[in-house]
Amino acid sequence: MNTPNIVDRAAWLDARLAHLADEKDFTRRRDELSRRRRELPWVEVDADYRFESDDGPRTLSDLFEGRSQLLVYHFMLGPGWDEGCPSCSFWADGYDGTVAHLAARDTTLVAVSRGSLAEIESYKARMGWSFPWYSSSGSDFNFDMGVSFRAEDMADGTARYNFGTSPVHGDEMPGISVFNRTDDGRVFLSYQTFARGLDMLNGTYHMLDLTPKGRDEAQLDFSMGWLRRHDAYDD
Repeated sequence: MNTPNIVDRAAWLDARLAHLADEKDFTRRRDELSRRRRELPWVEVDADYRFESDDGPRTLSDLFEGRSQLLVYHFMLGPGWDEGCPSCSFWADGYDGTVAHLAARDTTLVAVSRGSLAEIESYKARMGWSFPWYSSSGSDFNFDMGVSFRAEDMADGTARYNFGTSPVHGDEMPGISVFNRTDDGRVFLSYQTFARGLDMLNGTYHMLDLTPKGRDEAQLDFSMGWLRRHDAYDD
């Protein structure tokens, strides 16, 4: 943390008002970026993807649960994993409370992983989560969405992440995909984001950003070196 500049209340208010102007400018620019995001073109998804659920096989269209918008969080839990990725778990800790609010705005939130349904259900029970979470085991869905990578592609260096801009650091990577279903039942991909683009989904990080220490990760070996699954912190 930087050494604080200690001032009187009037000087503090002057500095805060100056920063408020910067924040308002950022908010306006973010609103404009969001508007432009909503104007991005769509691409039709016509592959016959299948997902495993407690109620049997599901299609991508089924995951919408009757709504027109679908957010798919690509959760890193691969086949044979004993537990899910701690970073994905950090993000997912905020999902249960949002499901009802999103549904009220014609939007469904689900997670999808390549791990088996049994592996997903075991970890989901451990974490105490209730949001919908499906297995794409046996499907090309994760590979086509750019979040899972085949061993041969990793070996020859052709596996790339974040729209081909970044190397991969394992066979599973995180991301979110946004799908839309039209009245005639067609499904379209309208948006994806990966890497730091996922920051907008993490409420804890945004709360830390308000504090003097911020995320306080600069001295760590890697940015999330402090992170544990929520049941693994010391009391």
